[in-house]
Amino acid sequence: MQQIEFDFTDCQRWRHRRPSYRPAGEVINPARHAVESIDELTAKRYVVEHHYSGTYPASRVRCGLFRKPPFERERLVGVAVFSVPPQPRALPAYFGALADGAELGRFVLDDEVEGNGETWFLRRAFRVLRQEKPAVEAVLSYCDPVERVSAAGVVVKPGHTGEIYRAHNACYFGRNKGRTLLIAPDGRCLSRRSLSKLLVEDRGWRGVCAMVEAMGGPRRAPEESGESYHRRVLASGAFRPLRHPGNHVWGWAFEPALSLFVHQRPFRRAA
Repeated sequence: MQQIEFDFTDCQRWRHRRPSYRPAGEVINPARHAVESIDELTAKRYVVEHHYSGTYPASRVRCGLFRKPPFERERLVGVAVFSVPPQPRALPAYFGALADGAELGRFVLDDEVEGNGETWFLRRAFRVLRQEKPAVEAVLSYCDPVERVSAAGVVVKPGHTGEIYRAHNACYFGRNKGRTLLIAPDGRCLSRRSLSKLLVEDRGWRGVCAMVEAMGGPRRAPEESGESYHRRVLASGAFRPLRHPGNHVWGWAFEPALSLFVHQRPFRRAA
């Protein structure tokens, strides 16, 4: 496996999509915290409100981190969402043949959670995942190292490399394939996958039109074809291109035989 350098001095947190940091040496109090399975609506509300992306994936299992301060009501201070991988071939590409797998699609903690709260929460979230989906043999997660900056120069998303995943014994697979992002004036990213829905008016294309307009792009004209609108969005200049070197890829194998395969395989960097 490739050797990489990581910085463990700070632990990233989120509140209302704004980042903050906790010292790595802080220790969470297990007596005042609990991890439980939560419903879809609760998880989605929390993630959309606090995660930098403001989006929610197709979930399989959702876990909540609850804090129980003295003389206060228990409250939700973190959410982990195990989701359906966007690419069906992603898990087999890194783990080989497996019966079932999931992606850690969202992982967000409130800024009041202590420094080691991430690994404490993640360990227990894995337990919930295995209880609810016993067939899951592996989990994959991607970390985006490239920060997003608005046209006004405001950092709306700092980059991160996945230090907490290595701290929780994840296997590092290198980076996935690089690509060019389309960045809106407010710093948000317009995915080419979403934009491609306009070409053939695939399911959800009306929502993409609304998203493009909300991000500062042109409005679709009445009776305009999806192909014409797609070309006009790209030519409008509303979205600046940003070359992305690829996300860091991390993974955990739960089954002993699969784990042995992962750690013995030669390191391969995605092209």
